[in-house]
Amino acid sequence: MRKITLEVEGMHCGMCETHVNDVVRRVEGVKKVKSSHAKGRTDVIAEDNADIERIKEAIAKQGYGVGRIETVPYEKHGLFSHKR
Repeated sequence: MRKITLEVEGMHCGMCETHVNDVVRRVEGVKKVKSSHAKGRTDVIAEDNADIERIKEAIAKQGYGVGRIETVPYEKHGLFSHKR
């Protein structure tokens, strides 16, 4: 799994966030997505084989600009997974 953070330009409200989230969720391999118009970004949790270009294209087709993209490994942390 990996976490993909995309800078998204043009989101101005909660409805914009919903539009972006809806199209990104449809991309194969995407598990979770959360957008913030205030921060101008979308965070995606996806399988390693998820196509970042397809995610970017899905957002761009809705009329939003996609800037910098950052990818880091993601490990799910459960309720009892913290170290002591």
